[in-house]
This record gives sequence, structure tokens and C-alpha cells, in this order.
Amino acid sequence: MSKLNPKKLSVEFRKDVTDTDPIIPRRYTLTHSDVTAQLFLTIGLTYAYDKIDNNKRDEVLGQWIKEGQNYIYYVYLHVDGKLGSKTAAIRNYIFRRELPLALEAIRYGDRKFFSTHPELNKATILVYFISKNPRFNKVENWGTFLDYDITNLPKSASFT
Repeated sequence: MSKLNPKKLSVEFRKDVTDTDPIIPRRYTLTHSDVTAQLFLTIGLTYAYDKIDNNKRDEVLGQWIKEGQNYIYYVYLHVDGKLGSKTAAIRNYIFRRELPLALEAIRYGDRKFFSTHPELNKATILVYFISKNPRFNKVENWGTFLDYDITNLPKSASFT
């Protein structure tokens, strides 16, 4: 069952981006409130740097890239954060634990876009864990957006 509560997700489309176009450039900035557990998804031609807390650096950034005939979704996570590698192990653990929720929020928040461009549901998601520590500095395949589509949940599923 999904952890995403759609009632806790706010979505903002920036200038020159609609809920269906463009594919490229289309950049996602996902932030959250530790107090309310509210998620904030901003979709624009550029990342929403104005929404990023430079003290925490716990945002999820993503963008579509076309390689040959295929689209790939790139995710960027700053594992070191403001404190550098001192907290990398803890932040790496938290990012890994929360990334499925973040991908569900992106997929759900931009669901009309995915409905308009269904081929993107099958696009590979590559996650860049960015760290100065080689132990945490990795690129991983996290499946496709089909794996994070909460709109296909059984009717009995509830959001709490």
C-alpha cells in the first residue's frame, strides 16, 4: 500500500509549464514540511531554487532527459547536505526510506502529464545520490513510474 496521502500534496506549475507540456525541459522540485508532513511539488522549466532550504538541502530534484529515442527520469539527492559528509550515512538512510514516497508524489502530482504521455510511465528512473564520500556517491536504477503509480491502487486502499 502507498504511503502518499494526496491531501498532503500541493502542486504548483510555473510559467510556461502546463499539466500536459512540455516534456523537455520539465523540472521537478519536491520539498516538505517536517511540522505538517505536507509535500510541495513545483514543476517548471527550471528548478524552484526559491523553495529550497539551503540549511537542510533535503529536496528531491528531477528532470526528463532524452537519450536516443528513450526518455529517462533523473533524480538528484544531496546526501551530504549542509553539514557535509558528517551526516551522510543518516541522510542516505532517510533519502532511501523516503524516496518511494517522493516518487509517488511526483507521479501523482503530475498524473495528467503521465496520462497525456503514457510512454513516460515506463521510463527508467535513475537516482543520483550525490556525496563526497564514495560510499554514498552512487547512481542507481529505481524502476519506472509504473512502480509508483498510486492511481492504480485497489479501491479498498485508503490514505491515512
